[in-house]
Amino acid sequence: MNLQQLKFIRAVTDADLNITRAAASLFTSQPGISKQIGLLEAELGLEIFERSGKHLKSLTPAGKEIVAKAREILDKTSALGAIADEYKDPGKGSLSIATTHTQSRYMLPPVISRFITRYPGVSLHMHQGSPMQISELASRGEADFAIATEALELFDNLVMMPCFRWNRSILVTRDHPLATAVEPTLHEVAEHPIVTYVFGFTGRSKLDQAFHEAEVQPRVVFTATDADVIKTYVRLGLGIGIVASMAWEPGRDSDLVAIDASHLFDWSVTSIGFRQETWLRGYMYDFISLFAPHLSRDIVDRFVAAGTISDREKLASAMDLPHLP
Repeated sequence: MNLQQLKFIRAVTDADLNITRAAASLFTSQPGISKQIGLLEAELGLEIFERSGKHLKSLTPAGKEIVAKAREILDKTSALGAIADEYKDPGKGSLSIATTHTQSRYMLPPVISRFITRYPGVSLHMHQGSPMQISELASRGEADFAIATEALELFDNLVMMPCFRWNRSILVTRDHPLATAVEPTLHEVAEHPIVTYVFGFTGRSKLDQAFHEAEVQPRVVFTATDADVIKTYVRLGLGIGIVASMAWEPGRDSDLVAIDASHLFDWSVTSIGFRQETWLRGYMYDFISLFAPHLSRDIVDRFVAAGTISDREKLASAMDLPHLP
């Protein structure tokens, strides 16, 4: 048994049992992976994967436990490497961040700029996707940090920490009937076609919840994952836009009127998450505090040390989070 074999069974599991895809992710050959998995199964005296002909069908009951233990072992070996790197050169390494377009476009640029200035020897990698994709990347260890508003809570191996609260704005053209409204009601908003986020993105659930509770049926005529795309279609007259307030830029969006909608929708919380097993390097602590200043090294360590998700939720609920304008 060796670490390479453990990496192979983890990669195959993460690739939905597709050996070809797993081989590509590890830059190796499909026959090589199949051979090593066979050798590991022979050594253990049982099958890790159920098969249908030459194809892997599913994990066996024993296989599920073996893959879970393999992940623990690989996580620990990765931590050993991180510890060594931290002592050899604390200012050199890499950092991968998985997040949504809204966070990467509007919240992260100043943070990234300051981080690069402070750590020029650290290479940064940004992955954009849906909240579910982001959470999965972090859960599998393919991203160091996940930054999102939704879906992080679905993965119990992620340490989630709240960063800030934010709400929404209604965007309309200057000649729109709502352009002079101060506090429009949900009924008034629902009288117009709506352009907003795809469900599952950027707190969309809070928007749908508000309409549902008010027993109002909105006319959502166009959805997108990108606030810039939403603004484009508002300008074209397709409808009124409902976006995260952080996505409205007074200078660039001076042709649009932004109406504060915090009286209509509950506040959302953006969180940063990482795997429980992650050994955080010094620059990783610094990145967290640059993004969310209240998350000092001591606070982060308290979240990591918390024994259960419930304990972390108690820590989070006690925090006085900043509210974005």
